[in-house]
Amino acid sequence: MHILLTRPLEDCSEMILKFRSLGHQVSHLPLINIEPLNYEEIKFSDYKVIIFTSANAVKFLDFKDIDKKLLCFCVGSATEKKARSVGFQNVISAEGNVNNLKELVLQNFDPKDGKLIYVSGEIISYDLDQQLLKEGYSIKRIINYKTNYNKKFDENFVKELKLKIPDIVYIYSQNSASSFLSFIKIHQFESLWMNTNLMCIGEKSSSILNEIKWKKIFLFNPGEEEFLLYKI
Repeated sequence: MHILLTRPLEDCSEMILKFRSLGHQVSHLPLINIEPLNYEEIKFSDYKVIIFTSANAVKFLDFKDIDKKLLCFCVGSATEKKARSVGFQNVISAEGNVNNLKELVLQNFDPKDGKLIYVSGEIISYDLDQQLLKEGYSIKRIINYKTNYNKKFDENFVKELKLKIPDIVYIYSQNSASSFLSFIKIHQFESLWMNTNLMCIGEKSSSILNEIKWKKIFLFNPGEEEFLLYKI
């Protein structure tokens, strides 16, 4: 099968190698790039819990004053892996779903036991901090990166893609979905995807691309990419 991956290269290089090892043709169209942001100085010793909703939130955080024994909640396995790689020891993962992440916090940490800090990108699909505030938690959100759309693509790549439309496209965020829709319209690809399976993280991402006619749309969590190949 012909598979199109759309994350930045550093986030999908292992997946590219994995799919190629299984005999698939893999194309790479990085729809977004990630830019770190400066954030206010934080006294992390005032907090009992740290929450990450992406691996990039971990990547762009300054850890020099953070106790790695801090209770750490992560949205999924990729974020958990990143958190453990920088030294966090007490990590709980929600397996890719922010709603489940909220429930994990509710089940594993009493709001009376201290304050939480939530680290995320500029644009989020679910206002986790506001939801936890409603549950009685004291929580502070810091934003340490933003997502930019890639607007320039290699013309030869675009021509090759049009000649051989992928069997599968993986979309990982609302930002990626919006960027991909823009790419499709700019290059007049709207009518070419009827035999392509669209794999999206979250209904909000898939809804952005609903105006395009796909063979089928699947929702998935990070880590399920290979499994989805066997559902087609």
